[in-house]
Amino acid sequence: MKLLLDTHTFIWWDREPNLIPAATLDLLQRSDLLLSLVSLWEIQIKSQLGKLHLNMPLAEMVSRHQSNGITLLPITVAHILELEQLPQHHRDPFDRLIIAQSRIEVITIVTRDSAFQSYDCKIVW
Repeated sequence: MKLLLDTHTFIWWDREPNLIPAATLDLLQRSDLLLSLVSLWEIQIKSQLGKLHLNMPLAEMVSRHQSNGITLLPITVAHILELEQLPQHHRDPFDRLIIAQSRIEVITIVTRDSAFQSYDCKIVW
C-alpha cells in the first residue's frame, strides 16, 4: 500500500511517533511511504519563521528518511491543475496541494487533520 504523509505526520514520525496511533504506526511500517515536496517547502518556511524547531538541518532529515525508504513525491502540472477542482473547504495551500496530489496519484493520505474529510480523497489516521 502507498501512503502520502501529511506534513505533521512526517514531523511526528521523525520526532514523536508516540503522537501517532498504534494502528497507524503499524500501517506506516508496512507501507510504501511518500512525502510531497510541498511538505518540505512548508517545513522550510515554518522553520525560517521560527514556527517550527527542527532537531537537525532539513537536508539531513530528508536524507535520513530517504535512506529509510520514504520516496519524495514531486509536484507536477497535473497536481497544480487539480487544485481548480477542489472546493474551498480548506484554505491552507500546502494541504490543498497534498489533497490534489493524492487524488491524481490515487494515494491515501495519513493525516489527523479533519478538514481533509471534506474532500474526495482517502485518508487514514
